[in-house]
Amino acid sequence: MTDDDFTLKVWGARGTLPGCGESQTAFGTETCCVEMRIAGHRLIFDAGTGIVPLGREMAAEGVAAADLFFSHVHYDHIMGFPFFVPLYKPGCAISVSAGHMLDGRSCAETVTDYMRAPFLPITPKVFSAAVDYRSFQPGEVLTPQPGIRISTARLRHPNGAVGYRVEHRGRVAAYVTDTEHEPGETDEAVLALFAGADIVFYDTTYTDAEMAKHRGYGHSSWEEGVRLAQRAGARQLVLFHHSHYRDDAELARIEAEARAVFPDVVAGRTGLAFRLAAPVDRLEGVDGAHD
Repeated sequence: MTDDDFTLKVWGARGTLPGCGESQTAFGTETCCVEMRIAGHRLIFDAGTGIVPLGREMAAEGVAAADLFFSHVHYDHIMGFPFFVPLYKPGCAISVSAGHMLDGRSCAETVTDYMRAPFLPITPKVFSAAVDYRSFQPGEVLTPQPGIRISTARLRHPNGAVGYRVEHRGRVAAYVTDTEHEPGETDEAVLALFAGADIVFYDTTYTDAEMAKHRGYGHSSWEEGVRLAQRAGARQLVLFHHSHYRDDAELARIEAEARAVFPDVVAGRTGLAFRLAAPVDRLEGVDGAHD
């Protein structure tokens, strides 16, 4: 990997619950987890069940460091955390960052409160890796590694959530999930995270028609994701945090409907990968690709 590399991979795109049954497999069964590899560094966003296979791969490859960022700590976003293999590897260095807490607890205190009896038989004390817990306030700019800049913003979600904008050498990726839009209004904080981005991950749990029934749940629609991406000039939209009620046929239909409005859209699914091309490459007509 060179200093110019910026790749992304979806390890889990479902929300609330992992996929259940044969009708929820085509888009993957895992909950939220997105990996970004930037200039030799690994950044991970959320620790849903998708982080479990990611951790196994990292251990097999001998990866010794990663930076993990929670959007928030509702169970679907952290249920894989205690099973992330690198945490149990001596010599590994893992930073864990959270900025959504509204009750005064730090990131370390929140993780400790989650990993305790009677919910789990282990606590964070069993970790063999060097774990650096970092707390921040939404709106702060984070610099987890040299040359990597992460802007943050508060999202509209019960108990709080944080959206991220990751920048490196002219490439931009935004990770914005678990946020509720106000019909007829534009969320300026999300718009700023999306502005001119190469790729954006957005909470598309519902459709516009379903929003009224689910007011206050803290989620958005694929139509709003398209509107934001278009207004912000984002190049690619990934539909994310799929409703646990959606089967594969419904997700395929939503993906097709979204593409009819905004061609550069894809429904998130386990294994979906992207490479962000360097700005000079774009001038030569070479764009980021996904497979």
